[in-house]
Amino acid sequence: MNKPTDLDAARQREWHAQERALQQERLRTDPAGDDPLVAQYRLLARALRHPPLDAIPADFAAGVAARATARGVAVDDDRFETLLLRGLLIVLGLAAAVVVAIHGGAWLRSTLAMLPAADGYSADLVLMLLACIAASTIFELWHRERAVR
Repeated sequence: MNKPTDLDAARQREWHAQERALQQERLRTDPAGDDPLVAQYRLLARALRHPPLDAIPADFAAGVAARATARGVAVDDDRFETLLLRGLLIVLGLAAAVVVAIHGGAWLRSTLAMLPAADGYSADLVLMLLACIAASTIFELWHRERAVR
């Protein structure tokens, strides 16, 4: 047999507070002497009684685009962003080339030192790297396959 617990009593108090708040809100009684919990539920009941704001029309985006085009604003003109993106890629490519030119020898030596012939720990690191690459590639292919469906 189940025994009543404090949780059940708290749920009962909560339920009674909600019902009192709904009844008092329907009768529009004075909230001055309300229990704080009932007052909170009255605010909630009042908010739910009023309908939500009207949704935007289905053709809202098309209307805004038509007005922008009518004023001479090019809606699909993304040449500026493309130019900025290309410039950023060129700057990043040049920065990468400079870093490789300055530190490339040290990177090559440390990469060669990590090859499996060096020691067992390096071989484990290389295997973990390959496992991570394989797992991320498999996940990406799986994600693309799910997106197509």
